[in-house]
Amino acid sequence: MRFHHFAIEVKDMETSIAFYQKFIGLQEEGRLSLNDEEIVFLANHDFRLELIAGGQKPNSHGVHICFEVDRFHELINTFHENGIYAIEGPFKLKNGWETVFYQGPDGELIEFLQPRIQSN
Repeated sequence: MRFHHFAIEVKDMETSIAFYQKFIGLQEEGRLSLNDEEIVFLANHDFRLELIAGGQKPNSHGVHICFEVDRFHELINTFHENGIYAIEGPFKLKNGWETVFYQGPDGELIEFLQPRIQSN
């Protein structure tokens, strides 16, 4: 398991992108949408920041940490076997990523992501 990204909600996507590019040195890595939310990834070396448009929307992902995993479905099964159920997902995104969200013991939002489906 590896760190994949940290996510924040933003009120104005383009203003936020400009800020993080100019002052933090992040570069746009890609854009996608999930459940009608606009998402932009900014990156620099091994750090990735996810910007989610429309801060404070109901049922939004909000601030969360994401871990990249190699065995996505095994992880889901392990959580399920231990009585822990996803609060959102699993989803398969248009870019081939699979993602699922769980709530940690203190209510924190944790995303697990498999960027590319592993071939057998």
